[in-house]
Amino acid sequence: MANKIYPSADAALKGVVADGQTLAVGGFGLCGIPEALIDALRDSGVKNLTCISNNAGVDGFGLGKLLETRQIKKMVASYVGENKEFERQFLAKELELEFTPQGTLAEKLRAGGAGIPAFFTKTGVGTQVAEGKELREFGGETYVMEHSLVPDVALVKADVADKSGNLRFRLTARNFNPAAAMAGKICIVEVEKIVEVGELAPDDIHLPGIYVHRIVLNSKPEKRIEKRTVSAAAPVDVAAAKVEAQAAIAQAAAGIEVPAPVKNQTKGA
Repeated sequence: MANKIYPSADAALKGVVADGQTLAVGGFGLCGIPEALIDALRDSGVKNLTCISNNAGVDGFGLGKLLETRQIKKMVASYVGENKEFERQFLAKELELEFTPQGTLAEKLRAGGAGIPAFFTKTGVGTQVAEGKELREFGGETYVMEHSLVPDVALVKADVADKSGNLRFRLTARNFNPAAAMAGKICIVEVEKIVEVGELAPDDIHLPGIYVHRIVLNSKPEKRIEKRTVSAAAPVDVAAAKVEAQAAIAQAAAGIEVPAPVKNQTKGA
């Protein structure tokens, strides 16, 4: 078995990435992005890249780092709303954008990995998404043809890999990563843990190692939270709530209609 493990992200990219390539990058927002590989890609200095990803990261993190260094010439994405530099470059016509519905983008990658050159979908029919594309009728409904994506390189993030490249993803980080990994002609994966072959139970393997060419360990990624939202709950009078609940039960048992609780309202709402 060929050794797929590389000592660093820089080493894993060496001899693979080049100017003008198309890269698929896994992740959703900042969840499940290959942080170390993105940093190594920035440091490599390659340019004129077309990046396929659910989004373009945020300012200063994720693919946002490659926007700042002007290494990306085109984005194929479904969401770009958290990146001001992306907005600036696009409005200034410094960056190309192929806006793609999210489900369509996922299927374009999955189909590319499965060897399917194109498929038909109802998503986008009658909108700018369908302009210039073939339309066809199936069962009395109109569908638009979408070409699959087969990027030169896929950069993905997984939780665990064994030494043959079998991967297990963690929770929602499973998002676009398996599809991107399947689609790439060369797949480089960043993982938090590497185990021996056989340590992953067959049913725990989300992606077989046949799709994976290179593995790099990043045991302590930053895992930045994209948007933190917190709320302070109002204090609860446990005793009063218990009395209220008992009264409601008694009223219901007696056949008395119980009024719905009144929610707190914000002034001016």
